Amino acid sequence: MFDDTLIRTLAGELYESEKSRVQVEHFSRRYPGMTIEDGYRISRAWVAMQRAEGRRVIGHKIGLTSRAMQISSQIDEPDYGTLLDSMLLTCEPGKELDIPAARFIAPRVEVELAFVLEAPLQGPGITVEQVLAATEYVTPAIEIIDARIEQFDRHTKVMRKVYDTISDNAANAGVVVGGRRVAPAQVDLPWCGAILRQNGCVEETGLAAGVQGHPAVGVAWLANKLAPWGESLQAGQIVLAGSFTRPVAARPGDRFEADYGPLGTLKFRFI
Repeated sequence: MFDDTLIRTLAGELYESEKSRVQVEHFSRRYPGMTIEDGYRISRAWVAMQRAEGRRVIGHKIGLTSRAMQISSQIDEPDYGTLLDSMLLTCEPGKELDIPAARFIAPRVEVELAFVLEAPLQGPGITVEQVLAATEYVTPAIEIIDARIEQFDRHTKVMRKVYDTISDNAANAGVVVGGRRVAPAQVDLPWCGAILRQNGCVEETGLAAGVQGHPAVGVAWLANKLAPWGESLQAGQIVLAGSFTRPVAARPGDRFEADYGPLGTLKFRFI
């Protein structure tokens, strides 16, 4: 286990990387004994640095929700990160949102559903039924993921490990919302689908059932996973339940349209 000094040092590298837009080398290669717990401790230290600058926690994201992604990452469960108010981007109905590409290093977009809570969820023992009862509404969301830690090691060309991704706030950098808000009982959540177009071409389609069979499964998992840290999901928080499409790389000038059918459409471009 890393000591507190190393945790703060590595969190500081991520903090500076976000500002400079220069990626850092894999923590897992430089410190071969790194563990998943070390990754979460680094992520929490990074969040503490953000909060010290006045940023506010508005929720959480869940990643690696598909079995294929877990196998490729050599883990048997999802991961999670923290959403900050500085990450929130809102589309106005019928309008295209401009997102400055310079905010990111290597942005990619993923199609998700967001749960907005009206009651807290304190694990352990939280169930899907309790998640649905505590949810005020579900709404379309696009997660913008990014990499302050390089994806492939500059020396060995080996892909980063899950410990690196976890320490890097589970790769989260932004969230786009603005679609219709619906109570969980109003829709069959596993069958909520979306079509993602990039510059007019269909790049991805998917159903929310791709997120562990039901998107609320991940929210329950997160509430239980936070419990040993003395943390919980709070009323008013946003929880990104996990992507049901592959990540699509975004470049300056790219236009995206995520069509969720009756739940609305999110339109945005990177400028």
